[in-house]
Amino acid sequence: MKLSRGVSVFLLAFGVWSWAIWITFVKNLFKDVSGLAFDGSGDPTGYFWVHLALAVASFGLGTAVGAIGLRGLLASRRTGRGES
Repeated sequence: MKLSRGVSVFLLAFGVWSWAIWITFVKNLFKDVSGLAFDGSGDPTGYFWVHLALAVASFGLGTAVGAIGLRGLLASRRTGRGES
């Protein structure tokens, strides 16, 4: 399958955006003082574990999508095609 340059750039940008958003979310999750992520004794709650699992899954998907975009972009540069 051949990806156009535009699609490749979009996929790469989406992967980078996904990492940026979820890194920020995880930092905020660990700093949570509202009582959602950690109970009164400081132990993680179900909310914490579910959202951490979502973040890990999103890191994996963001990496995969970004890698596909990067491979498509590199292939388009290698072959000199820009609009295929």
